[in-house]
Amino acid sequence: MSRPPLASLLVTGGAGFIGANFVRFWRARHPESRITVLDALTYAGNPASLADVADVELVVGDICDEALVDHLLQTRSVDTIVHFAAESHVDRSITGPDAFIRTNVLGTHSLLKAARRAWLERGPRPHRFHHVSTDEVYGTLGPTDPAFTETTPYAPNSPYSASKAASDHLVRAYHHTYGLQVTTSNCSNNYGPFQFPEKLIPLFLLNALHGRPLPIYGDGLQVRDWLHVEDHCLGVALVLERGEPGRTYNVGGGAELANLAVVDMLCALVDRRFAERPDLARRFPEAPPARGRPTASLKTHVADRPGHDRRYAIDCTRLARELGYAPRRRFDEGLAQTVDWYLDHEPWWRAILDGSYRRAGERLRAQAGKRA
Repeated sequence: MSRPPLASLLVTGGAGFIGANFVRFWRARHPESRITVLDALTYAGNPASLADVADVELVVGDICDEALVDHLLQTRSVDTIVHFAAESHVDRSITGPDAFIRTNVLGTHSLLKAARRAWLERGPRPHRFHHVSTDEVYGTLGPTDPAFTETTPYAPNSPYSASKAASDHLVRAYHHTYGLQVTTSNCSNNYGPFQFPEKLIPLFLLNALHGRPLPIYGDGLQVRDWLHVEDHCLGVALVLERGEPGRTYNVGGGAELANLAVVDMLCALVDRRFAERPDLARRFPEAPPARGRPTASLKTHVADRPGHDRRYAIDCTRLARELGYAPRRRFDEGLAQTVDWYLDHEPWWRAILDGSYRRAGERLRAQAGKRA
């Protein structure tokens, strides 16, 4: 088995939700590694998510810019690419699929071509290209179907999952055709700190704090396997450190829950926190608990999403058996920690809601453009 050197990492999308958590996780686990983050700082990229991480270089740029990627691979002596950069919100892929094809398919191919040039054509040297994907490439499951394994046939049902499936195939092809040392991980639904508030848990939490409706698609019985982002980072780290080139590993949280059950747990947790912390009623006077009502009173059912997959479930036996993976957090613990993080980091999400984080990103993009 070829071991990656892991001395100098290029983390694409490292200012996004999962990428920023991975940078934090890897810095603590491997303080000796050099970390360069490449992020276009689109709407989901937030430099504030990396502001307090030591010795990380943030380069503002597009993964489709092959000249820039070539430059970074050479000048930073990159030996490992960890590829998180992606458009990932299903609703956005339904209304605007073009961006998903560009970033997820063409962007991944741009990285693969640059990696091939740097690590194979200019003189072979030890390397690793790790591609982060999703369980949505496998399609949907029935109520009694076995969980997705790494050999489950692909059956993507949204423009988002189709674009990720295409990128998975490109990564595999570059290993089998050119000998690029690649690994891929397919994860289940992530949650945790620094998640952009368009996803279910932060969206519903912030809506609840402001007394806004909690819009539940259809009957709310769509089932997902919930994975705390730090457990996902652990899985990726194990694959980087000991994974077999050319191999795919599923990363799951072992917490299959219907969306409605997650919403009910979140509502109960918000009510409990307001009862425990009198300051919350002063900070968030529009929240139902501040007005003597349960948070669940905000629940409302809306028309279901087109093509909404009914159930996802991950079997991560391979990752556990071969690399010793096991999620460290039960969902109830992880959810409580996540809610507490958002309650204690109001400036971070306020900057997203008022748009000021975008202005910071625009300044960094303008500076990058002048340097180019």
